[in-house]
Amino acid sequence: MAVEPQRRDAHLPRQVAIDAYGNGGFRFAGMSHQGSLLCLPSGLYGWEASSTQPFSGDRLLLALEEASELSFMLFGTGVDLRRLPAALADRFRKSGISCDAMSTGAAVRTYNIMLSEGRPVGAALVAVD
Repeated sequence: MAVEPQRRDAHLPRQVAIDAYGNGGFRFAGMSHQGSLLCLPSGLYGWEASSTQPFSGDRLLLALEEASELSFMLFGTGVDLRRLPAALADRFRKSGISCDAMSTGAAVRTYNIMLSEGRPVGAALVAVD
């Protein structure tokens, strides 16, 4: 039996809170997603980042494209905190977006709180086991 490839181009076309994380993915809006996740005002997207490369992938550029709708971008870097590369932080800052890197768990909790407060927040979340 053939296994279908993961659909990285699919996305949820609205921003919602994250209900759970772990086991290599996330749960939200009654659905689950395996792999890392990019949460933006335009929706939730699969993202190819990993704990060894938490700031990689062309899809991250979507956050900069939505700069007019974002004031904050949270980076959940996996179990361990990883420092945001200076060039990337500078690029976001020049677009008017404040960035913070933290563990994925802390980023999920902070994202949910800021989203519930109606703040213009995005999150780039690396999946954890």
